[in-house]
Parts: sequence; C-alpha cells; structure tokens
Amino acid sequence: MDYHSRLDSLREQHSQLIGKVNIQSSSNGVWTRYQYPVLTAEHAPLYWRYDLNPETNPLLLERFGINGVFNAGAIKIDGKYTMVARVEGNDRKSFFAIAQSDSPVDGFRFLPYPIDIGNFGETNVYDMRLTRHEDGWIYGIFCAERHDETAPAGDLSSALAEAGVVRTKDLKEWERLPNIKSATQQRNVVLHPEFVKGKYALYTRPQGGFIEAGSEGMGIGFSLIDDICNAVITEETIIDSRLYHTVKETKNGEGPHPLKTPQGWLHMAHGVRGCAAGLRYVLYMYMTSLEDPTKVIAAPPGHVLAPVGQERVGDVSNVLFTNGWIADDDGCVYLYYASCDTRMHVAVSTIDRLVDYCMNSGTDGLTSETSAGRLSALVDINLPFITEQDR
Repeated sequence: MDYHSRLDSLREQHSQLIGKVNIQSSSNGVWTRYQYPVLTAEHAPLYWRYDLNPETNPLLLERFGINGVFNAGAIKIDGKYTMVARVEGNDRKSFFAIAQSDSPVDGFRFLPYPIDIGNFGETNVYDMRLTRHEDGWIYGIFCAERHDETAPAGDLSSALAEAGVVRTKDLKEWERLPNIKSATQQRNVVLHPEFVKGKYALYTRPQGGFIEAGSEGMGIGFSLIDDICNAVITEETIIDSRLYHTVKETKNGEGPHPLKTPQGWLHMAHGVRGCAAGLRYVLYMYMTSLEDPTKVIAAPPGHVLAPVGQERVGDVSNVLFTNGWIADDDGCVYLYYASCDTRMHVAVSTIDRLVDYCMNSGTDGLTSETSAGRLSALVDINLPFITEQDR
C-alpha cells in the first residue's frame, strides 16, 4: 500500500472509531455500562502518532507510539463533557491530554496538544483528579513520581510519590503550585469541592512505600489545609479504613471528588485485594455527612463495579479504576472509569439511584454468618413476591 492509500485508510479507521455510537449494555440497577470504550490508544490523533510529511516519512511509519489512555479526571465545562486523560506512550512516560465531546458517552476527540504542567523534578505524572472548588478555581491533583535515590545500587524500581497540584480557570492556562508536603508518600489525593471550617480539605491516602500501603496506609484519610498554594498535610483522620477479608483489604483510595446531595456526600473509591491472579481492583461507594465530612453515614458492602469481559484484559489485568465523574443538571451521573491501565469506559446512573444504593443496601458484617443472614433476610422480604418462574 502506498503512502496516500495507507493514510486514507488510517484516517477512515480513525473517523469510524470516533463516530461509533455507544449503546447501553449490562446493568446492576445502580450503574448501567456502555458497550464501547470511550477513549483508547487508537483515539489518539494520527498527527500524534505519525509524521504526516511524505518527504520525511514516505513509509508512513509510526513515530510516537501510544500504549494506553486511562485514569481520566472529568468535568463539564462550556457545555462539553471533558476528560483530562492519562496518556501513556510506548516509552512508559505519561502525560495529560484533554478529550472533549458534546455527548457524555461517545464522540470524544483529543485537543491538539498535551497539557504543559512544567516539571518539579518528577519522572512521571498521572491520574489527575479535577475539582471545581468554591474559591473559583478548577484544581487538578495528580501523582508526581520519581526514582528513590536512596534505593540500593541496581534497584531501579523503588520510587517516591508526591501529590502535584495545578489549577486553571478554563483548562487552557494552567498554573503549577508546589507539591503537597507530607510525612508519608501520597497517591490518590483529592480536593473536596468546598471549604471545611474555612480551610481547604483533602482526601488522602498515606502509605509507607510506593506500592505497599504499609502500617502508615490504613485507609482513606481526611486533612485540612491552610494554604492550597503551599499545602502541608500535618494531621490526617482515617475516614474509610482498610479491613480484613473485604474488597479493600490491601489498599483503598478515593476516586473523584465527592458529589453533594441533600442526604450527604456521595463517594466513589477503589478497593484492592490480593488473590491468586495478583491484585484485583474494584470500585465501591460510601457516603459522608454534610455537616461532618469525616463521618461515614452509609457504606454498602462489597463492590458496586468490578472488571468483566474485556475489562479484565490489558496491561495490568483485573483492574477497574476511576478518578472522574460528572453530575449533570438533570440528575444523571456519568462515571468515567479505566480498565487494566489500558482504556476508558463510561457508565451512567442518577443521584437518586446512588443515594438509594448507599442508604438501603446494608453494611458489611465482616463474617460469613452475617453475610448469609443478610441474604436470608432479603429472601424473607421477597417471599410474597416470588413466583414459580423465580424458583
């Protein structure tokens, strides 16, 4: 195939991918998944991946490989559904890029250039959480990773994680603020959208090492910050603890910023447990009090979404992760979640459904006996409604 024929073919494939209409697939009544991923490596513009000049690239070879698009923050701005995605090149370096659509479920296109956030000595940046704060700024908090120079010679895997901070008014001009100072490594840091007691509030995830939670990482923390422009975590209250033999046994971390409802703050988080196949990441929900965001008022047992089908296959198998959702004015909530550090998906729910799920699904009794007892109670309730077809 000559240069022009190959380019025409690539353009047609890309156009068909962007134009594919998404359709609803499976549902557990809480969240309804859509069938097709909303962002993948193939969604990257051709002018990112190829030198399109026939004189300098007559064979039309890929010059900049894209390995995956995942872990996107999300916000609606100027009527556009917007994701700030983690784009990982074939060289393993990630950067942030904006993808937008008039639709919440398909048609996402990347803007031409990646976001320039500068460099504070990190090697890699990823997993930005976006929060439109009541102070008028849109903040993005992300993981800033660098090699641990105190590691033994030859150890090229040990790393240090800090929480980087940027802010913007329009997603066009970005201001980099100093990294958040903490006595422990920090990943999955999220800014609460409102002041609490006159201060900025952060959801944190203290941990002893880059991967392992350690004794320091007992769950999702909450911390008040005097100055977001020079943020220092001095005290952390663990509001959602890791627990033995649960979906959050090994690690857990806040997803996107919580959503405010009349009944309380809605939270989405990821939980991690070890199994024979390695680490398994799932998504779960909880709610906290409007008056006291450190007080959990509802915590349904187990996961609300877990990897299924193609979601189980990718660079890091058996993983669902989210750091972005959008609550529309009509009450719909669109959850943008990644599978296996590879691609982005979308699911839809409503505020009413999510509150109902959190408030009326019981709690984890932490034993097999209490789990079986909870199911038996549900069967008792359902006895008058069971038909022969149900048996």
